[in-house]
Amino acid sequence: MRKKSYPKKENVVYFLPNLFTTANLFCGFYAIVASLQDFYIPAGFAILIAGIFDSLDGRIARLMKGNSRFGIEYDSLADLMSFGIAPAMLMYLWSIESFGRVGWLACFAFVACGALRLARFNIKTQTPSKSYFQGLPIPMAAYAIVTTVFIYHELLWDEFKSPFNLFITFTLAILMVSSIPYRSFKDFELKDKKSFGLLVFAIFITIIIAYNPGIMMFGVMMGYLLYGLLSFLWNQCFKQKPSRAEDEKPALKLIENKEHSS
Repeated sequence: MRKKSYPKKENVVYFLPNLFTTANLFCGFYAIVASLQDFYIPAGFAILIAGIFDSLDGRIARLMKGNSRFGIEYDSLADLMSFGIAPAMLMYLWSIESFGRVGWLACFAFVACGALRLARFNIKTQTPSKSYFQGLPIPMAAYAIVTTVFIYHELLWDEFKSPFNLFITFTLAILMVSSIPYRSFKDFELKDKKSFGLLVFAIFITIIIAYNPGIMMFGVMMGYLLYGLLSFLWNQCFKQKPSRAEDEKPALKLIENKEHSS
């Protein structure tokens, strides 16, 4: 009698996280199609929803202990579609197509820097930092473009040939491949009064965003970008460097230890 073959346990475990990654990929593809049909607001919402699926697939994989190299690579490809190509197409078709060659080169720079950002993140998965990202995360860069579209739509501004949109596209590309640390909030836990206060603050920010999403989401994203950039510049300009005498202390101690041992 022929024995029945059952699926391996690890294949069942890996299915659910990759399903969320596929949903992320689908949202990115839909955003591109919607942009080609001049449905810019639905395209922006699709990119936002892709970010939700992207944040869930990794957490589900860790909870189910279903992390795999395949999942990491698949997630990066989906992120490049949803947060690299899709927002670049959205920005190009919505506003900066009128700049001609400079416009599509800005969008290519966004996609290329996003791909480099993902590749750099993948090779550093051995010792990831839970507190900070190195460079602007590509989902946040995509959200910055989406919220720019939203605020123009909310305030009824004319997006045609807007130099600001060209500038922000190049700027986001540079920030993604920079070494500027951006807060990840992955280590956020309610362990003390300070953390509880931050949670209350986050609730009020959510209420403010819900009151007028088109304007407030743009404000929150610009605040996140500027906070990381200004904090980095502040630390570079005003952080205290050890004096020369302090640098020489370890060397003197090493010499003394050698003399005692001899």
